[in-house]
Amino acid sequence: MPDTPPDRPVVLSARSVWKVFGPKSAAFPTRPAAERSPEAMARDHLIGAVQDASFDIRRGEVFVIMGLSGSGKSTLLRCLTRLIEPTEGAILYEGQDIRALGEKALAELRRKQMGMVFQHFALLPNRSVLGNIAFPLEVQGVDPKAAAARAQELIDLVGLSGREDRFPAQLSGGQQLRVGIARSLATDPEFWFLDEPFSALDPLIRTDLQDEVQRLQREHQRTAVFVTHDLDEAIRLADRIAIMESGRIIQIGTPEDLVTRPATDYVRRFVAKVPPARVIRVASLMQAGPASGQAVALPADATVSEIAAQLVAQPGPFAVVDRQGAPLGVLDRQKALETLASRL
Repeated sequence: MPDTPPDRPVVLSARSVWKVFGPKSAAFPTRPAAERSPEAMARDHLIGAVQDASFDIRRGEVFVIMGLSGSGKSTLLRCLTRLIEPTEGAILYEGQDIRALGEKALAELRRKQMGMVFQHFALLPNRSVLGNIAFPLEVQGVDPKAAAARAQELIDLVGLSGREDRFPAQLSGGQQLRVGIARSLATDPEFWFLDEPFSALDPLIRTDLQDEVQRLQREHQRTAVFVTHDLDEAIRLADRIAIMESGRIIQIGTPEDLVTRPATDYVRRFVAKVPPARVIRVASLMQAGPASGQAVALPADATVSEIAAQLVAQPGPFAVVDRQGAPLGVLDRQKALETLASRL
């Protein structure tokens, strides 16, 4: 996915968020900084599932949280939605700290502004596809006919037309996930949270559903937080990626940032097998200056892999253009070919 424009407003922020488990976790907010080291916490049998997480997410951004099993990524997502109560820190939605909300206001926020998709779809077994998708609207008191009409729109959107009357037990795993995705979008939420939704699916179905998420995000852009342990999946979907290790975020950046400028040896090892051409964008290899009138236009936000066929088939020159087709500069074909062949 192309990077989210930096001029979009920040709509979701985490400020020094901690989630601590253990016998003395309730007293953790009064614990001095010197007593928050891994050694001090282990001594007191405290587990820092999320430790001092801070970041901003802009409107329309796909922010992927990834790491190995046990790194804290799912716990962090649940803190962002207060499905798990953070031990310390602030979680701001458009400037409002949701930790200060009462149960009723929090439930209202979740119903109207959050859509959630988890590994276990939790579909209602006694409701049809249409009934499952319409359910969140019915909870809000939407007229049944209007709720059914909206559910039908979403059924068509996720490719389940003709299966409206089937029950979950009559659907494949991939079809059930599509129902879950459609249900999460029923209220047209601004924030979309997905916690490893494809992890139990076979590779071909995973690829199809990744394509589906990309299409939905292009056509109905939302602010999305997506949790995964799969680096290939993260690179396909993310505007930016936060890599977690042992409860801490150790680097946040675009896929290109992580591959070409890893902050630690852990990140370097994590991304070592990613070909640079998959993440380096045309804009990064662009040079200033006008292109000739016969130049082939290439989008600035395309990766080198995406333009590989043109690089190989044509000698150039290549003009770099923005999404509206306005010229930005020229592409050095030799640098692009070297990137295509590089393994860093």
